[in-house]
Order: sequence, then C-alpha cells, then structure tokens
Amino acid sequence: MKSSPNLFVSPGNLLARHFVKSSWPQDGCNQSAEFQPNGQAPISSTDKQVTPQVSHDGQVLEFAPPRRLKTEEIPNIVDDFRIAARNAIEAGFDGVEIHGANGYLIDQFMKDSVNDRTDAYGGGIENRCRFAAEVITAVAGEIGAHRLGVRLSPFADYMDCHDSDPEALALRVIGLMNNLGVLYCHMIEPRMCVGAGEHGSKPVIAHGRLLPFRKAFRGTFMVNGGYDRDEGDKAVADGYADLVAYGRLFLANPDLPERFRRKAGLNKYDRSTFYTSDPVVGYTDYPFLDDQNSELATR
Repeated sequence: MKSSPNLFVSPGNLLARHFVKSSWPQDGCNQSAEFQPNGQAPISSTDKQVTPQVSHDGQVLEFAPPRRLKTEEIPNIVDDFRIAARNAIEAGFDGVEIHGANGYLIDQFMKDSVNDRTDAYGGGIENRCRFAAEVITAVAGEIGAHRLGVRLSPFADYMDCHDSDPEALALRVIGLMNNLGVLYCHMIEPRMCVGAGEHGSKPVIAHGRLLPFRKAFRGTFMVNGGYDRDEGDKAVADGYADLVAYGRLFLANPDLPERFRRKAGLNKYDRSTFYTSDPVVGYTDYPFLDDQNSELATR
C-alpha cells in the first residue's frame, strides 16, 4: 500500500490504517506499506521550480517552487520515517518499503540534477546519498532490516530528477543496504522514463541493464517496469531477478496472478484515468476474470 509517511505518524491515522489492513484477505500474502513523501511541495533538497509537466489527460501542470529544507530540519524528516515505520508494523503490516525513486523527496536528494545544496547533504555522491542513508538506517533500526525494502530508479528522469552517473549512485545505496541487511531492493528498469508506454505503446526493453545491481545486492532483488507475463517469467528463470513487480497490469486486472496462472487474456488499462481524483473510474471498476466469463456465458 502506497502512502506518505505522515499518514502513519498521527494516532488517528494509525487507527484508520489498521482498519484498512485488517480488511484485506488473509490468504498467505505479505502486505507492506510503501512510504513516498512527495517532496515537490512544500519541501525539497532544493528551491528550484520543477519544469511544467504534461499530465496523463493532457493538462499542463505547473508547480510552485519548493522550500529548500534547512539542514537542521532534516533529522526531523528522518524521524518521521522511523515513527511511521514503527506505526505501520503496529498497525499490522508485514513490512515497509521506502520509496527512493521517481522524483520523490529521497530521489531529489540523491540526483545531481536537482540537489544543488552546499551543506553535508549536497555535492559529491556520498553527501547526496546521506539523507537516504539516514532514513534507511533509522527505519532498519526501528523495525528490523528483515522487514524493510527500498525502491530505487537510478535511470529515471521523473520530475526533473536524473543523475550524471546513475550506476555509481545505485551501487552506493546498494552498498549501504547490504551493510544493514535490508530484505529486498526494488529497482525500476531504465526503460521506464518520462513518456514510456504512452498511447499504449510498449516500453523498449534494455536487456540486462540492472544485472550489475542484481549481482551486487545480497538480498532479494525485485525488478519493475513494463513487464508482461512472459518477460517476467524469463527474468526470474534467467536469474536476472528474484521477483517481478507489476503496476499498470495489476491496476487493470485485480486478479492478475490468476490470469497469469490460467494464461488468460488481460484487461487493457486506460492511461487517461491514471492519477486522477476519481475514487472508482480506472481504479476499482476493472472486471475480474470470473465476472467476464459469467457475462459471456449468459449471452
């Protein structure tokens, strides 16, 4: 479940999350809360304004300039992650995933296209990774590294976040994760950049780009980014990854594992409904496989 850390800090929100968690089916699945502070507003590693972005429905979105975090404020942000992780476990989640990808706050500190700080959190790669290191270390210390995963997108360019040396950046963070014994690394394929898969096109596959990171990381390695069933099976069979994560296909197919098992057809996702405020359209209105079969049987 994806969420901002502050939703797990207050007791009231914690109670609500416990209700959500307890309502999910207990069928042997592990459930993790993913923490992804937006960072674009009101706080960031910088005060540079993000370039206007074109949304999935064609609107041009302009962002207010963020407020650059003061050095003395950063420990409080780190502590928010720690408290949120503890509360997530107390609410019944099996683990926590720290979202250090796709232009969110941690990514803004790590990528040199955004981070223009001159304090201990800016400049060279060690300083730019300092915030990520402090967050990961704090959360691992609070709930145990065996309950922790970290999501990274070293090659991505979302929200102006790109880096001049993504390989070195990723290996730096992986080294920290290895030292702490973090359970898994969830890494996004290079093919998932701005505009990838627009208009229903399939992102171009760059075979093997994540293999150096898979070899470097000592824990479970998960990949994500435009995979279909056959590609996912091959990635695991070839030892390229231990796990494959699915996003858009799962959104459009709430019973995706069963469809994969039966080698059944898939619902096509509607990109125009992504990231909108409608609580139903494009999120909970895709049909299940058995519902479709029942409908066909009555025709």
